Amino acid sequence: DLHSFPTRRSSDLGIDTDGDGIVDNDNVCMHLGAGDGFVTMADGQVEYCFGFSDLTNVAPENTMMEGMLGAEFPGPTIAVREGQHLYLNLTNVGMAMRPDLFDPHTVHFHGFPQAASVFDGLPEASFGTNMGATFTYYYDLQDPGTYMYHCHVEASEHMQMGMLANLYVTPKQDGTPYTWQGRTYTKFAYNDGDGSTGYDVDYPIQIGSFDPVFHAADLNVQPIPLALMDDKYPMLNGRGYPDTINPAPLAPPAENGYKVSQKLNALMTVTQGQRILLRLSDLNVTRVYTLSSPSIPMQVVGISARILRSKTGENLYYYTNSVTPGGGESYDIILDTANVAPGTYPLYTTNLNYLNNNTEDFGGMMTEIVVQ
Repeated sequence: DLHSFPTRRSSDLGIDTDGDGIVDNDNVCMHLGAGDGFVTMADGQVEYCFGFSDLTNVAPENTMMEGMLGAEFPGPTIAVREGQHLYLNLTNVGMAMRPDLFDPHTVHFHGFPQAASVFDGLPEASFGTNMGATFTYYYDLQDPGTYMYHCHVEASEHMQMGMLANLYVTPKQDGTPYTWQGRTYTKFAYNDGDGSTGYDVDYPIQIGSFDPVFHAADLNVQPIPLALMDDKYPMLNGRGYPDTINPAPLAPPAENGYKVSQKLNALMTVTQGQRILLRLSDLNVTRVYTLSSPSIPMQVVGISARILRSKTGENLYYYTNSVTPGGGESYDIILDTANVAPGTYPLYTTNLNYLNNNTEDFGGMMTEIVVQ
């Protein structure tokens, strides 16, 4: 119950802690459920999964019913601002399809600097949230950039099963006009001080993949093949192509009571001349993928929530047409469409054998950038 949380709110003290000129938005409260559910692959195959659900506006007495079989893949995106205080409730609603499992769950804010052990989500150093219980995580957000979050209990299993999600922190510099190379921006990837990380629209995209044999074994109460994981469904934001470019939530499976479980697409739409900030994160547990934009150059301005800048203040941004993040890494990438003709451009893995949805070709880890 956040109303009884033993702290004084900055809004009660009349303090603007995040520097945006608004006092009453400095404390952000969110409520996640952790449980199981089902998602649909791009070839129509329905897969059992674990995941998080958004219970923020759900009445306490309805938490279990709304959260049960409500797992989303990826989980709800967390977007917060530097200087804000995030109070994140996690309720373990249990496994409806696996009542034999009593797994606890956690939220691991991956990359959060100097996290207190109790809020880090690593069960070896703290604990997990047991079924039917709720725990409140607290984060004092001081470092902008692209992060991610996931469950850290039995991480190889729970992450393979889908307990992954996007998370990013916008900088205090947002809202202050800076002119860079003749163009003025009010939104930035970092507190750059010169406008060089300015952008017009941003899109969080997370790399992931599923092993259907592993998921079927988990559903059917069979030994899970941890050492034999072989992902056959490469995805962006929990979808394979062409589902990645469907702007709408995917039709919910009957297996989870028709609760929508795939709300996030990977389509990027921009007006010619605008700059896109691609917030790319990788939470894959089995493979390393290369993601390429062959037609629109990628300018990498940050890696793992750190701006690429020397100790003497020089920008170390670089241009490329592909990046190869490792598991747990994130990239902040600027895609500038100033000299790009209107049209549709691909963003896809150069591991061509992963451009598939299991045995179905012409799918997998690919999406589109639409320049209008």
